[in-house]
Amino acid sequence: MHDVIVLYNKPSSPEGFNEHYQKTHVPLVHKLPNLREFSWGTTADADAAYYMVARLTYASAEDAAASLDSAQGRESVDDLANFADAGVTVLNVRRNG
Repeated sequence: MHDVIVLYNKPSSPEGFNEHYQKTHVPLVHKLPNLREFSWGTTADADAAYYMVARLTYASAEDAAASLDSAQGRESVDDLANFADAGVTVLNVRRNG
């Protein structure tokens, strides 16, 4: 299994971020080919380094790469500019267990 972890920095407008994420970005992510599982949530600690964390699970790193290189993947990645004004960190994680 392979996870793509997206760590969202604290946005300038949490309300605007949340609205766009839930109404626009989540539906885009659900269209990604090869996606096995998608989960996300805001951090519970107000002092946390990140505002939100998302996890996209794929069968393999190759499936993840193909998904993100697809038209749907490019649309999802391009959408980040519409709400993630504070930036994101993306981690590719091979699961060993």
